[in-house]
Amino acid sequence: MMDKNLWEIYTEEQLKELKSLTTEYKRFLDAGKTERECVTEVIRQAEAAGYKNLADAEGLKTGDKVYAAWMGKSIALFHIGEEPLEKGMNILGAHVDSPRMDLKQNPLYEESGFAYFDTHYYGGIKKYQWVTIPLAIHGVVVKKDGTKVEITIGEKEDDPVFVVTDLLIHLSGKQMEKNAATVVEGENLDILIGSKPLKGEEKDAAAAQIVKILKDTYGFEKEDLMSAELEIVPAGKARDCGIDRSMIMSYGQDDRVCAYTSLAAMLKQEKVKRTSCCILVDKEEIGSVGATGMQSRFFENAVADLLDKLDGFSELKLRHALANSTMISSDVGAAYDPMYADVYDKKSSSFFGKGLVIKKHTGARGKSGSNDANAEYIAKLRKVFDENEVAFQMTEMGKIDAGGGGTIAFILAQFGMEVIDGGVAVLCMHAPWEIASKADIYEAYRAYCAFLKDMQ
Repeated sequence: MMDKNLWEIYTEEQLKELKSLTTEYKRFLDAGKTERECVTEVIRQAEAAGYKNLADAEGLKTGDKVYAAWMGKSIALFHIGEEPLEKGMNILGAHVDSPRMDLKQNPLYEESGFAYFDTHYYGGIKKYQWVTIPLAIHGVVVKKDGTKVEITIGEKEDDPVFVVTDLLIHLSGKQMEKNAATVVEGENLDILIGSKPLKGEEKDAAAAQIVKILKDTYGFEKEDLMSAELEIVPAGKARDCGIDRSMIMSYGQDDRVCAYTSLAAMLKQEKVKRTSCCILVDKEEIGSVGATGMQSRFFENAVADLLDKLDGFSELKLRHALANSTMISSDVGAAYDPMYADVYDKKSSSFFGKGLVIKKHTGARGKSGSNDANAEYIAKLRKVFDENEVAFQMTEMGKIDAGGGGTIAFILAQFGMEVIDGGVAVLCMHAPWEIASKADIYEAYRAYCAFLKDMQ
C-alpha cells in the first residue's frame, strides 16, 4: 500500500519508462478496436518476441515461449518455467471484448430516403451515450466460398463516419420526460449510412446505392452480410487527456488496459521459475459465454496440449497444473468520481494515481456471482508487491447495493486455483470514451511483472 500519489514518487527513469509504455499502449488501442484485431496484434507482438504457435511446436522445454489462439478472438500465451507445469502457473487473465453495437444479420434497410444499418447493442451500455458521435465500422464479412473480407471504415482522416441520430431539442418535450434507461431505445440505435439514391432505381434507391458501393469497393453482395461480424465503435484514436497529459482517453479501455499491461509484462519476462501464462479472451461483457469466452474449454485444452508437448499428457497432471496455479484476473475497477460521490464508499474506492486496484471480490447484492479470494493468497500477493515496491489499493465496486459487476475470476477459480481481481481504475467505464491514469497503467504493468516473476 502507498499513500502518496505515484506522480510524486516516480524517478526520472521510471517516468521515461512510463511515457514509453503508455505511448505503445495508445498504439495498441488504435490497432485493436475489436477482439479479432486485438488478437491479431497480440500475435504480431508475441511472434516478434520469440513466441511460436503451440500447434506447430514440438519437444518443448524450459524457456520456450508458445501461444494458442482460438477462432481469432481468444489467445493464451505460455512462457515455460523451470518447475514442472504440474506444479502450477502464474496466470494473468484479461478480456479483449468491449461494449459496442453489432450489426444485425439482415442489417441494411431504407426509410424515407435514408439508408440505415440495423444494430443490436453488445454488453452493458447507457444507450443515450451513443447518439450523435462519430462512429466507425470494424469487422469481417465471410462469403460462402470462405473468402474473408476485413472491413475498417471511419478511422482514416478522409474516411466517412457514421452516426446514430437524436431528436432535436426543439421537438424533445416528451422525450425529455423519459428516464435515462428509455430516452433512447435499443431499436433506435440504428446507424445512418447514406442518403444518395442510385440513379435508375425506383424503390429503396439509397439502400441500392450502398449495395453498389459495398460490391464495387469490397467485393461482396448484400446477402454476404448474413455471415458477417461487423462492430460499430467510436471513431477516432486514443488521446492524451488533461493539460498535464496525465491520463489517456479512449474507447475500449475496459478491458484492453489490463490486456495490454498483462501482455507487456508477459513479453518482458526473460526467465521464469513457474510457467507464466497470459490469457486474453472474448465475450466477458456478455457473460464469458460461447466458444471464445472464458467458460469454453479453450484454455483447458491449450494447457492439455502444452502438457502433451512437454512431458506427456495425463488427466491428473492437467488437474494438478490448473489447481496449483495462481491468477490475477486483470480487469478494471471503478475509479472514484467526485462528481458522483454518493454512489461510492470513499474508504473502499479506487483512486487515480494510487496504483493497482485489488478487489477481494466483485459481484452484487451480497457478493453474488463473485469469486471471493482467500486471505492466505492476498497475504502472498502483498508480500510480492511490497518486496517489489509496487503500489496497490484494496477496493470495492462502489457502495453496497448501488450496483455491481463481475469478471472472469470465478470461472478460473472453479479449477481450484487461487484467483483475485487486480487491474486499473477507470473513469466513465462502459462509455464510448473511457479515461485511465497513465501512472496506474504503468503501475499495473510493474505489478504484473512482479507477479509473474516472484509469485510462488
